[in-house]
Amino acid sequence: MKEQIDLLSQEVFSFSSNKEEEIESWRVKMLGKKGTITALFNQFREMSPDLKREWGKPLNALKVAAQEKINSLKINLESNDSAASGLDLSRPANFSNLGSRHPVNLVKNEIVGIFKRIGFNLSEGPEVEDDWHNFSALNFPEEHPARDMQDTFFVGKEPDWALRTHTSSVQVRVMENQKPPIRTISPGRVFRNEAISARSHCFFHQIEGLYIDEGVSFADLKQTLLFFAQEFFGPDTKIRLRPSYFPFTEPSAEMDVYWGLNNERDYRMTKGTGWLEVLGCGMVDPNVLENNGIDSTKYSGYAFGIGVERIALHRFQIPDIRLLFENDLNFLDQFKAAY
Repeated sequence: MKEQIDLLSQEVFSFSSNKEEEIESWRVKMLGKKGTITALFNQFREMSPDLKREWGKPLNALKVAAQEKINSLKINLESNDSAASGLDLSRPANFSNLGSRHPVNLVKNEIVGIFKRIGFNLSEGPEVEDDWHNFSALNFPEEHPARDMQDTFFVGKEPDWALRTHTSSVQVRVMENQKPPIRTISPGRVFRNEAISARSHCFFHQIEGLYIDEGVSFADLKQTLLFFAQEFFGPDTKIRLRPSYFPFTEPSAEMDVYWGLNNERDYRMTKGTGWLEVLGCGMVDPNVLENNGIDSTKYSGYAFGIGVERIALHRFQIPDIRLLFENDLNFLDQFKAAY
């Protein structure tokens, strides 16, 4: 009897299962009418009173242990079933929707990548600027129209602080803190006090570039811009430079790319010329170099500024600039597969 009780106790201790059929089968094996423990109790009834006193307690303990093991396994099984209730495990996994890149960021990142490949580093600065960095250091005279409230969002009662009107203010900070050679691009958001329409907005994004070193010429500027245009618009892209005026560059120019006249949209977009204005550029005015502590007799440089929204509108054929800033998911979801 002792050997049988010991073996069955070990089996009770070691048995485990998370399947209802296996638990029930083991219960029948141990405690059923023909079960092993039931058979021991049948033997127990035939024993003498002395042997009953000796083995009655161990045999009852074995039966209780077996029943408690069964109850414990059933409780665990019910707990697992409850945790899984309400779940349809046959359904496919519900993956979270992936976000999409904004069309402005798509264009900005591509342009930044092009200039990084030819040695330009990235520089950033604050969106609220003082008069020196936003205007004076860039050769804006006090009477310049850009200082008028019609063009600039001033901050506070005194006109010493304003939302930056261009990222050229970042270039001023770079020139103040870095000695030539300087080769940097400054992407960021800028603000102009303009009427909002399908073609213009009171805030938009620019990428401005600056290169200062000894012997920099207008030919270097033209070659850099031609490289950018052919990398971004295609290897056969043609450019032209038209004379223009900016306070911080002299000489100054506007750069156009030849878009073509293949359809009505091209005629409308290029006003029937086939040429599309892309950016402004020029040689850095010597006064700007001197204002920022750079010897204009030793160093020269060029600068350019690209409007990101204009290019994004043309690339993705977006008819209204306001769509870029309304956070309409139906619009933004169209760019999930872009780049």
